Amino acid sequence: MRGPVSELPLVLDGVSRRAGTTTILDRVSLSIGPGAPTLVVGPNGSGKTSLLRLCMGLDRPDAGRITWGGRADAGPQRRAFVFQRPVMLRRSVAANVDYALAQARVVSRERPSRIPDLLARVGLADLAERPARKLSGGEQQRLALARALARQPEIMFLDEPTASLDPAATRAVEDIVLMAARGGIKIVMTTHDLGQVRRLASDVVFLVRGGICERSPVIDFLDRPQTQEAAAFLRGDLVM
Repeated sequence: MRGPVSELPLVLDGVSRRAGTTTILDRVSLSIGPGAPTLVVGPNGSGKTSLLRLCMGLDRPDAGRITWGGRADAGPQRRAFVFQRPVMLRRSVAANVDYALAQARVVSRERPSRIPDLLARVGLADLAERPARKLSGGEQQRLALARALARQPEIMFLDEPTASLDPAATRAVEDIVLMAARGGIKIVMTTHDLGQVRRLASDVVFLVRGGICERSPVIDFLDRPQTQEAAAFLRGDLVM
């Protein structure tokens, strides 16, 4: 029997993305393979969200080519995306996960046994019947992670998932992300929090003005930046 199709490596070759006359990403080349989390950082407007959307396949590049496991124009069979502000369906926590399982084409007879497991993985087992829109911000983000995990992804993209959360909620989300990474899911995540970079990242992609300014192991990036732009960013200076 043929094994599941792989999404990795994810390769961007000379990819550009424009909005009208504005260039958001400019000839980006990047390869992402299996392994520990890759975090994407950079000043506001550097193209971080646009990069993730292209990697997921939500948007198409205006130039260049993207391949997943060597395949172009491939549907996101084993990809998942978690937005900074997830949209909760007007139904219970459990029903939100059931919907995600259905979208992942899990047959109906298997879904009731999968839901409790997914909710337990994100610490929401006791809230299964609560309306999803009544959850706190941190709980909603954990539910968004459960829905993403329902896809059994090989690669998961997270767009600043803790940007509006308090420290306790941030820690809960980070624990789930690390658990997923230890389970073999490739994490690609944007963040503005350099402490989070140190806690989670294996390697860092640093974007400036829509281009990759630096890519390096996390310790090298944080302690021995190779570019003036990275050094300025780490000091907290404005990078234009």
